[in-house]
Amino acid sequence: MGTDNSTRVAARGRPRSAHAHQAILEATLKLLADVGYEKLTLGEVAAVAGVGKATIYRRWPSKVSLVIESFLQLPALVAPDTGNVLDDLTTLLRSFAHILETTPLPRVLPILAAECLYDPELSKLFVPMVNARRQPLLDVLRSAVARHELPGDLDLEAAVDLIVGPIITRLHFSARPVRPRDIRPFVEAALYGIHRLRRP
Repeated sequence: MGTDNSTRVAARGRPRSAHAHQAILEATLKLLADVGYEKLTLGEVAAVAGVGKATIYRRWPSKVSLVIESFLQLPALVAPDTGNVLDDLTTLLRSFAHILETTPLPRVLPILAAECLYDPELSKLFVPMVNARRQPLLDVLRSAVARHELPGDLDLEAAVDLIVGPIITRLHFSARPVRPRDIRPFVEAALYGIHRLRRP
């Protein structure tokens, strides 16, 4: 009987622990979007998540590590494979637009990008993570090159910048929403320029 009771207690404890973990990550993203990185404190995270500060300190050694794991909770893009670069990029960027509309990403990303200029520890972890999230776009472009839809000597990194640039510009500098119907014209214009890109 003692073993059965212990097992039941452990089983009940795991969901509570997982719930607390997720609550902390969600609270971190919310506070990061609301008050910024500099004013974010682990004490405030604990209060919003409904946990003790000790719970946070046991799981994350620093604010940087907590913020990085929280950012990783945001949805990542998945490269489609329609067989056509225009359709692939349109599908991918519509997914990106949906993420921008439904998550804290548009508020959190510029906050962390700006903070990286002053915090080498954050920059060391954040910049590679953001670059990794460009991978689906790079995969789509590489597939298009393999199908001879795009030039073989295409500068892939510059092409990604050209594709994403209009969305980021509209989002952060024009105060206009990025709507699904806007995506295909953006992609068509980007592909027009991409055909003229060459590796330096």
